[in-house]
Amino acid sequence: MRTHPIECHQEGYTISTDPRRLDLSLIHQFLSLDSYWARGRGFETVQRSIENSLAFGVYEGARQIGFARVITDYATFAWLADVFILPPWRGKGLGKWLVSTILGHPGLQGFRRWMLATNDANELYRRFGFSEIPEPKIIMQVLSDPASPGGS
Repeated sequence: MRTHPIECHQEGYTISTDPRRLDLSLIHQFLSLDSYWARGRGFETVQRSIENSLAFGVYEGARQIGFARVITDYATFAWLADVFILPPWRGKGLGKWLVSTILGHPGLQGFRRWMLATNDANELYRRFGFSEIPEPKIIMQVLSDPASPGGS
């Protein structure tokens, strides 16, 4: 299921789900060089991951300054991934606005479970109802790159 692009505006900033607006080079650069969870991720992998997710870009005018994507079946489950705001724009509430916009998206309602992984933004996500898994032993994984620092 693909949803029609949405746009939200606030104080000179825009959040859009229009994939044509995404700056793939900027997203790849941040994820592969600056993030702890996707360091070294190849351009083609970033591109394919975006094509198979619902992507949200954050913009100041035409310039992309943030990103997130949701991996979902549009029925029961969603995984929030690759969330970032570029450093010069942090501290302006844009990350909170981005997460709020994602969780309020009309195509992402009624799920039984939302999940994410983070090493450093637990307090941000707690504000939106996320919590640690009470029974982590029920969650399993196959990790194909043991040297990977984890994350999504």
